[in-house]
Amino acid sequence: MKTVDTASGDKTQSRPAKFVTWQEAFGAVPQRNAPFETVSCEPVPPLVTEHDVAGLDADTDIGLPGQFPFTRGPYASMYRTRLWTMRQFAGFGSASDTNARFKYLLERGQDGLSVAFDLPTLMGYDADHEHSVGEVGRCGVAVSSLADMETLFDGVPMAEVTTSMTINSPAAIVWAMYLVTAQKQGCKLEQLGGTTQNDILKEYIAQKEYIFPPAPSMRLVVDTMDFAAKHVPRWHPVSISGYHIREAGSTAVQELAFTLADGFAYVEACMERGMDVDSFAPRLSHFFNSHVDFFEEIAKFRAARRIYARRMRDKYGAKSQRSQTLRFHTQTAGCSLTAQQPYNNIVRTTWEALAGVLGGTQSLHTNSMDETFALPTEKAVKIALRTQQLIAYESGVANTIDPLAGSWFVEDLTNRMEQAAEEIFEQIDEMGGVIAAIEKGWFQREIARSAYQYQREVEAGHQVIIGVNHHKEDEQEEEKIDLLEISLDSEREQVARLHKVKSTRSAAKVEESLARIRTDANGSVNLMPAFMQAAEAYVTLGEMTDVLREEFGTYRETPTF
Repeated sequence: MKTVDTASGDKTQSRPAKFVTWQEAFGAVPQRNAPFETVSCEPVPPLVTEHDVAGLDADTDIGLPGQFPFTRGPYASMYRTRLWTMRQFAGFGSASDTNARFKYLLERGQDGLSVAFDLPTLMGYDADHEHSVGEVGRCGVAVSSLADMETLFDGVPMAEVTTSMTINSPAAIVWAMYLVTAQKQGCKLEQLGGTTQNDILKEYIAQKEYIFPPAPSMRLVVDTMDFAAKHVPRWHPVSISGYHIREAGSTAVQELAFTLADGFAYVEACMERGMDVDSFAPRLSHFFNSHVDFFEEIAKFRAARRIYARRMRDKYGAKSQRSQTLRFHTQTAGCSLTAQQPYNNIVRTTWEALAGVLGGTQSLHTNSMDETFALPTEKAVKIALRTQQLIAYESGVANTIDPLAGSWFVEDLTNRMEQAAEEIFEQIDEMGGVIAAIEKGWFQREIARSAYQYQREVEAGHQVIIGVNHHKEDEQEEEKIDLLEISLDSEREQVARLHKVKSTRSAAKVEESLARIRTDANGSVNLMPAFMQAAEAYVTLGEMTDVLREEFGTYRETPTF
């Protein structure tokens, strides 16, 4: 055996003679002018061999599907038993507009709903608030009261269709409206399945749609987790979300580490309240981005499962396998879509979706080609849904489980991502945990640094984006596509409906419900029953949130530079 430098040049190991011969041939020819790095600006070695993963234990590090540490998937049979849930994000205009889109998607084979709310709803404002002007129904559906939620799910069998709702600061209130709507349909709470995003920590880190300070915000999250564990056992009360962290400009490793760190912070908060880890951990879910770098994303998903399993078992004492198992939803990368040559977005979305599937996702949203401009048209969203269906039924990739396991490159990349994530966990622990790191502005600075580095790579042409910095076309050559337009009439009609609700409800019940929320907010009881009572009395989202603003205060981030 000769001792030679490895192909990546970062270590020296004993290699067989055939490797020496290959390396000599490799070094004798010029390489094309390319950075050979991931989209996260990490170098990619030209070749990975079994020597690079020599320390990998196939039993303890890779294992089998459905078995600890779940690197190969959370379930023994994976897609041979059931395909991932095809869950297209939908929401625009009024509740009736979005209800029609839900039915359109369900009729075309979608098997789970995912609700996008407009900005006023996300920030806890009613449609008639002065801050809502011009934004009602623009980036999602407007939901101001139980009446809107009833319209949104009119004719949709809530006990049969799982629903995901992307809502964070006012998540507990919106979920209460959903639960009451289901009860009015005749459903029992234990029949309901779905997810509320409800991940407030990533709002402070990345998306910035927070209302209250961290401590009361965490209380609201734990309230929903406690209520779900006791009364809505099929519901995922929080979806710990790396998607927005990645969209803000993080690297894949930062998305992986920041997301899991947030999730562990929720676990610790529940345990501090006295909840047994195995009572709530099985209903935790995660939400990851699938970006354009195919293998990096697959390795990220596999590393996430392994890190999570080991931490849940060894640090938090989870005994149930379901508590040790990370399950996640995937959405293709919105930030990878381009306004230039928008039909290219269909292709980008396809391999991003394929990476999610090969990485073992449990549900998937495929972005529409026009989402860099506006909310998607019916044509665009149908193409996005068909993309998932083509992968599921025609590509053959769902026939075998984790087909890339054992690839020396994939296993080496998975190992490196796990190691890098563990180093980030150590940094967070040294700062005193996630909330302390948020208050220091550390997450924000780290993401800004990565986003700046990536943008420089794009501007230098090292990161190739077809249509943007390579193979550009003149504006006259660009093919125009139809876009969805939200009429201002929709906002006026939503405000009129809200005023009608306010004029026909019981003022006494409204006052009683708001008084209970105020009292409970000042105490330590779970706020979910108070929110459900208020929802049933048609107390609005804004009215409930205003009480919490008065009792909890609002949060203003300290600027970091």
